[in-house]
Formats: sequence, structure tokens, C-alpha cells
Amino acid sequence: MRKILHSLLFLFIAASPAFAYSDLGTVEEKVDSRTIPVRVSADTAELNSLAQRAFGAHGRYRVVGSGYTYDIRFSQMGSTEVRVDITRGADNAPVASLNVPGTSARNALLRAADIAVEKTNGQGLRGFFASKLAFIGEITGHEEVYVGDLFFGGVRRITSDRAIALSPRWAPDGNRIIYTSFYHSGFPDIFLMDLNDYQRTTFESFRGTNSGARFSPDGRQVAMVLSGEGATEIYVSDAQGRRVSRRTYGDAVKASPCWSPDGGRIVYASQPGPQLYVMSAGGGGAERITRGISRYCAEPDWSTADPNKIAFTIWAGGGYQIAVFDFSKGQSEQVSHAPFDGIEPCWLPDGRHLVYTARNRYDSVLCILDTETGKSTPISSRFGTAIQASVWSR
Repeated sequence: MRKILHSLLFLFIAASPAFAYSDLGTVEEKVDSRTIPVRVSADTAELNSLAQRAFGAHGRYRVVGSGYTYDIRFSQMGSTEVRVDITRGADNAPVASLNVPGTSARNALLRAADIAVEKTNGQGLRGFFASKLAFIGEITGHEEVYVGDLFFGGVRRITSDRAIALSPRWAPDGNRIIYTSFYHSGFPDIFLMDLNDYQRTTFESFRGTNSGARFSPDGRQVAMVLSGEGATEIYVSDAQGRRVSRRTYGDAVKASPCWSPDGGRIVYASQPGPQLYVMSAGGGGAERITRGISRYCAEPDWSTADPNKIAFTIWAGGGYQIAVFDFSKGQSEQVSHAPFDGIEPCWLPDGRHLVYTARNRYDSVLCILDTETGKSTPISSRFGTAIQASVWSR
């Protein structure tokens, strides 16, 4: 059953090479003179470690002890508030000083660090440190859905299905997770979990496969993959799982629908190949967008920060890597070149970095990838196996 579902989601292909890599997910960045040297510190050991870790994962910055352009200092002001003070250059010219509230000191630190990024990056990038993750973990021996912050603080398991769970995705309001599970019938159904009361409802349970659900950017519709009519096709429903309408037709297997930021189009993967296609959200003719980069292009994720960019998984050099299609250029570019598989990309809100799954024969971890330099930083190494991340940010 697992093999059948994974093949429908284009997660199968032949077994990956057996890389014996001591630090799975880590790739040092290219030499880039555009990185900004910063000194980062906080007045408690816990917050200092978190601040160093956050800026160390950001491809725009290089954390140094001297010779810095900006000095970024964090001070805990209470149980849920952190102050950030930013100065520039050797003369410590003031840039910004403000108190930032959060849901905890840790959350306040990440929010304050995002403000520091926005004040200093010089490229108009949004901060992404305070983003939330939903993902699949296996520490119970079963694939369950977990949520936590980007650096795996406050992680909690939100399902106890004791069955295969797949592809958790945030609703735009950040209060619900939609996901696929074999929990109810032994076949893949779609469920919706409310994070306010942890009540789960069955979203779709048609005969056959129900998978790959994603909310539209305005939260009013859900795209999904259903096979109840025989072929595996893309369908769209309202936010309650009603008024289900078919959007694609044909014998080819479809998977991984993802909305454009304006909700007007849907990108998806389709055999043969698979390759990526874009169609109107209302259905109709689809345009193939991936050509010349790989015989295998799947798992698309459309950037909300840069509508020109779609990240996806390719087969390259005997393994899986991450690529980005750019509408403004009309072409795709491989952005990861790691000695391990890179799959399941999901954009962070700055349109430059993404979270993806790094895996070898022995393990799978979530990482942050800088698509400009190829730098990859593990974020889940201490958690255990973690895959299929979905990102939510304010």
C-alpha cells in the first residue's frame, strides 16, 4: 500500500545511491562577496545559541567575531519579550533599537531577528526565522504529523493515527493542517486538523486515492488528487470539502497540485516523466513548463514572495536535487548540488530560501537551502527522521 501511494505522489523512482555522509544536509556556501559579516549575540545562553543558529542558516549573512558590518544584540526583557539593538560599523552608528513581543522568549527572539534581517539585508528580503513548520516525523515508529517553529522549538505531535500520514499543509490562517492518512479505511483519505482544539474531521474519503490537498491562498478552495473516477486527476473543492469539481482529464497520473500566489493558476506534476504543467485554476489546457533540465520533475512549490519562481525536485547525476523554474527567464536551474538526495522543497517567505528534505540511505532530515549559493543547513538533526515540511508565516 505504501508503495502504491508513493508512486502516485511521484516519490518512488529507483533506490537512491548509498551516501555515507557524516553530516547529512550540510553544504558549505560558495564564496560570495555579497554576504554581510555580522556579529550576533544575546544575553542568555539559550537565546544566544538560537540567534547564532538562525543567522548561520541565512545565506545573506556571515557570522563573525570581528570585522563585522553590523552588530546585532538581543536582550531578554521578560518572559515573552526581546529587545534588539543594531549598530553599524566600527563607530557603532545606531540603526535600530526596539522591543519585540512574542508568544515566548524564543518566539520573540526569532521575530526580533526577522526585524534585524529586514533592517540590514539591503535587498528587500523578508525575514523568515519566525516561520512555523508542519512535517512528518517517525519517532513513535509511525508517520505522524508534527508542528513546531523553524528551528524545531516547541515541537508537538498533533496526530496519533498509528498509520501512514503524508503531506501536511497549512491553511492560510495558520490554525489548521490538511493532510493525507491511511487512518480511517486503510486507504489514503484527506483529513483536516484544527490546531485550536485538535479536532480532526474527514475532508475527503472517496473510493480510491485521496491525497495531495492544498488550500488556495485565500483559503476558500482546496486542490487535491482523487482517483475515484478511475484516473488520478486534479480536483478542486470549497474549503469544507464540498462542491468537488474535476480540473484535469486524461490517462496520465497527476500529482502535487500547488496554487499560484494569486490563486489564478495551479502547477502540478504529470506523467510521462513526470514533468510540470501549469493550468488555469478553473481548468482547461495545461502548459508544460519544465524542459531540458531533467527527465524527472515533480513536487512543485510556488513561491508566495516571488510569483516567477517554482521550486521542484529533479533527477540529476544519479540522485535527486532541487531546481527552480523562473517564469521571467522561461527556464529552470538546478540550485542544489549535494552528495545526498534533496527532495520536497517548500519556499520560505523571502523567496530566496526554502526548506527541503535531505536524505541518504540511512536517514532523512529537514534543511534550509539558500537557492542563490547552494548553502544547506540542517534544522532537524536532533529530532530524528523528519520529512515533507510545510511552512507557514504571518
